[in-house]
Amino acid sequence: MALTDSPIQIDSEILSGTPVFRGTRVPIQNLFDYLEGGDPLDEFLRQFPSVKREQAVAVLEEAKARVLGAPHAA
Repeated sequence: MALTDSPIQIDSEILSGTPVFRGTRVPIQNLFDYLEGGDPLDEFLRQFPSVKREQAVAVLEEAKARVLGAPHAA
């Protein structure tokens, strides 16, 4: 995923460089806090309507890829 394709935006002019959902001022940390607290994704999306489901899923997929790494060819 190219940097510009990332659903995550880090800009010193937006919340002092806190990672946010691209095009919003919603910190990525909020998504993880909701999920860690046992709230479903739909509750997070209700509370932060400027974040689209596709963005939230893309952030989770990016985090998964970073933790698990790219699949290896057999």
